[in-house]
This record gives sequence, structure tokens and C-alpha cells, in this order.
Amino acid sequence: MHNIFPTNNILIRADKEKLLQQKGICIWFTGLSGSGKTTIAIALEKELRKKGLLTQILDGDNIRAGINNNLGFSDEDRTENIRRIAEITKLFVNCGVITICCFVSPTEKIRTLAKSIIGEKDFFEIFVNTPIEVCEKRDVKGLYAKARKGEIKDFTGVNAPFEEPKNPFLILNNEKSVQENVEIITNKINA
Repeated sequence: MHNIFPTNNILIRADKEKLLQQKGICIWFTGLSGSGKTTIAIALEKELRKKGLLTQILDGDNIRAGINNNLGFSDEDRTENIRRIAEITKLFVNCGVITICCFVSPTEKIRTLAKSIIGEKDFFEIFVNTPIEVCEKRDVKGLYAKARKGEIKDFTGVNAPFEEPKNPFLILNNEKSVQENVEIITNKINA
């Protein structure tokens, strides 16, 4: 760290936001695997694109298949996973991009870490509150079944805890359609 000197004379965020004619923010979806985070995020991205807004989705599976493919699911690796994601998200937000993050992010500590890196005023936490029974029925990947058989260790909701957010920006539930949830989000963030 002694030989690292970040560049300070790059184009500032306000100039980038002016160019894009939008404000960079992070919409951070949290919830159990299978809760609908990515499904809602994809629909939200399409809706925001219709409005002429530039977005980027960061999803747990895609990130773990790429930049974080060297991490497991221990507490330390989960923390590092979210730290790296938050640093990437911060870069997108600073470029004026609406960044939509879909991560289980199971603990309050991890979500607080992400918020502290990205910036509290730019961080909109959305809890997709879907009961585990519904998540298991939707489990197209078969992860819950494998976790219940002991084939997957540290699987959130089965043999690793999920802490519900204490004070999220918004709580969505599975009783509403995807499109209804998208409308709730866009109305709430004024997009």
C-alpha cells in the first residue's frame, strides 16, 4: 500500500452524470437464493432502459463465475466477495451508471460494509422477502435439495443464517407480480 498513489485528476462524477443525464445510484437487492432478486432486476433494467437510463446488473452467479471465482462461502470469503462487488459498484456509480446488484448478502455486517464503500446516499437496499418454502419450490438449480442432503455446506437459509435487513429502503414480497414490484421501485426512486 505504500507505493499506491490513486489518480485524483480524472473526470469528476458530476461531469459524467451530466453527460449521461442521470444520477448514478446502487440498487442493492438482498434475499434468499430463489427469492426473485435477479428476475426483478432484469425487469427493472428493461423498464429503466425504456426511460433512456443506462444501467448495469451485477449478479451473484456472474460475479462468482468471473472476478470472484477464487472465493468460497466461508464468512471470510463472503465478506471479501461483497467487498469486491461494492468496490466495482462504486466505480459504476461514480460514472453515473444505475447499478443493480443482486446478492444474497446474508448478514447486516456485509450489507453495511457494501453501503459504507458505495456511499450511504447512493445505496438503496431492497429486501426481496420471499419465504424459504417458496424459494425452495422455485429452486431450478437444485441448490436447496443439495444443501439439505449435506452436499452444499454454508448454504444460506439451510445451514447458514440469513439476517433480515433492519432498515431497508424497500421491502418487496412474492405476493405481487414482477411488474408490480418494478413499478414500486421506479416510483420510490423516482426513475
